[in-house]
Amino acid sequence: MTGPDRHADVSGQPGAPTPHPGQSYPGQPYPDQPYPGQPYPGQPYPGQPYPASAHGGYPQPGYGLDPASPLVNPPGAGVGGWYARSIGALRRGWPVLLPIVLVTQVLPAVVVAVLGLVVDPSARWEEQLARDSEALPAGFWADAVIWVGSLFGAGLVASLAQCVGWAAGTWVIARQAAGAPVDLGTALRYGLRRALGLWGWTLLVGMIVLFGLCLCFLPGIYAVFALAMVGPVYLFERDNPIGRSHQMLRQRLGLLLGRLALVIGAVIAVSLVAAGIEQVGLLLIGTGPMDTRTVTVGTVLVTVMAALLTLPAHLAQLVGLVVTYAEQRAHEGPVNDAQLAHELG
Repeated sequence: MTGPDRHADVSGQPGAPTPHPGQSYPGQPYPDQPYPGQPYPGQPYPGQPYPASAHGGYPQPGYGLDPASPLVNPPGAGVGGWYARSIGALRRGWPVLLPIVLVTQVLPAVVVAVLGLVVDPSARWEEQLARDSEALPAGFWADAVIWVGSLFGAGLVASLAQCVGWAAGTWVIARQAAGAPVDLGTALRYGLRRALGLWGWTLLVGMIVLFGLCLCFLPGIYAVFALAMVGPVYLFERDNPIGRSHQMLRQRLGLLLGRLALVIGAVIAVSLVAAGIEQVGLLLIGTGPMDTRTVTVGTVLVTVMAALLTLPAHLAQLVGLVVTYAEQRAHEGPVNDAQLAHELG
């Protein structure tokens, strides 16, 4: 009898040399690489929890990409998968998302619009200019300051309320995708807790876009796309929202531009229709929309109707941005619904 073949491999098959220490067997991964289907070092197996999280007190999420995920559109699924997940989020969440949008988006818009009509001095200016076209109307500068200041202050408060809605709606979409329970009160409390920080970043983005629009318009359009992910990045990651949003655009320019173009196109189309209907209604009422009680009621009704017509635009923007953000994360590495819900805190 002969001794064992010194060139036999671990399965007993002759002819395969035994690897040196630090080398791998044929067909096996190198020491620093994971087995097929296994995570890289420091990452958990799919379905296993993450290590202890700094957020603490929340269920530990699983890990990995799920082709059937209700929220995360995996790489390769294309715009069809993105659209299906957006529609799915709307179908799951509309009973909670609808009142959130009504309270935090539509109602503030109505208040600002009605306030603008109440303090608008243009009708009085026109009457005085008709009598004397060479002199400024009496109290012109005081009226102008009150008008602009009122709209600016109301706009700031309205944008803060809108941030409550964006945060609350994002929480609802992510939690429902992970199979967690949601309710209106808890969603709004979460929105209130995160609104102030989101508001600050939103105001900064607005100033950047406005400055870009003043620079030959195109830089402002670029800023709209480059900073579109600032809100989701702040809510999910809470670190460097402007830099991360711009990074996502640069890394996947065509994909992000395509998704955002669909969202922005839908928002613009719905908003233009609503604005057109509002203007027609106000023209039918007359040039002095607050002159009489009857006319005032008609003006408020037209304004409310126009604001309600923008509901689909608000929902499309909210859902579209969250689903687009989840898709971007999937291109950066494995991520699932439970992880995203957990990151919201």
